[in-house]
Amino acid sequence: MDAGVAHVTLNRPDKRNALDRATIAALTAELRHCAADTGVRVVQITGTGKVFCAGADLGEMQAQAGASEAANLADAEQLATLLAVLDSMPKPTLARVNGDGYGGALGLMAACDIVVAVDSARFAFTEVRLGIIPAVISPFVLGKIGERAARRYFLTAEALNAAALKELGLVHEVVADGLLDAVCARITEVLLQGAPGAQAQAKILIRDMAHPAAGDRAAASIEAAGRLARLRVQEEAQEGFSAFFDKRKPGWRPN
Repeated sequence: MDAGVAHVTLNRPDKRNALDRATIAALTAELRHCAADTGVRVVQITGTGKVFCAGADLGEMQAQAGASEAANLADAEQLATLLAVLDSMPKPTLARVNGDGYGGALGLMAACDIVVAVDSARFAFTEVRLGIIPAVISPFVLGKIGERAARRYFLTAEALNAAALKELGLVHEVVADGLLDAVCARITEVLLQGAPGAQAQAKILIRDMAHPAAGDRAAASIEAAGRLARLRVQEEAQEGFSAFFDKRKPGWRPN
């Protein structure tokens, strides 16, 4: 921790900082620690290397394709818990998006208060190309980009740059790679000038007033985890993952 700022870093550069079960558990535990530590004023989340987060660990997810729906549900609920902990963090949260982010990474960004991304980063909701859906992250993402954008990008899985995400409302500032630390430091300094108790109450106020169902995001994410668990064991998902790892087109795409 540095002067009241907890720096939480995804540190699997060899796996593009993908979210496997161990990483999700460690990140959840660290965020809970930050929430309880009175010395922490601001929580910053970033990734090691040139990628912010590649989303779910696809190798681990492929292995889960043969597991039961109950096992897949438990797996999806773990991510839902992480996002709920981050979303309800009583301290200001800042996503320092140092590179590309896919799938679950966009959930992490959506659950943070402030997002700063480098202009070279690329993003996508890639789930439908694997035969699944962005279920667990959807309550948090929809709160930022709205139904209109989700109707397009959840279905197309189009690549988006940081400027497009800013226009959609998921990113606050887009900066050149060399300016990322300076901009995050500036925002952090402003956050540290606020009263911690008032900031915690301001976050509760926003959740209560911005939308009647805002406080139910965590419950909605858990419910959506069940939808994902059901899809993971279906033929489409199994074909999607097999095609991805075999580097071929899935069966539902024309040749």
